[in-house]
Amino acid sequence: MTHDEDRGFLKGIRFSAFMDVYQEWHAFVEGLFEVLCPWPARHQLSGELLTDLRGDHHYYMFGRAMGVIAWLIIAKIIQEAFW
Repeated sequence: MTHDEDRGFLKGIRFSAFMDVYQEWHAFVEGLFEVLCPWPARHQLSGELLTDLRGDHHYYMFGRAMGVIAWLIIAKIIQEAFW
């Protein structure tokens, strides 16, 4: 039995390739802080940033989802602290 056979439905997925280049981190962080920071953006997406977001849109959306989850956790902490 090989190592891949042990992983079941995860066979073929390399976790070492998850967010291993700066473009993926850039897209993730941009999505995360777009949700966490409620004020409007001060710049337009262009150049390298726009290329990173287009190439790694799924990391951008993952960042946005993590931003929503972070707000839910923040809201729960506030609720527990004050109510």
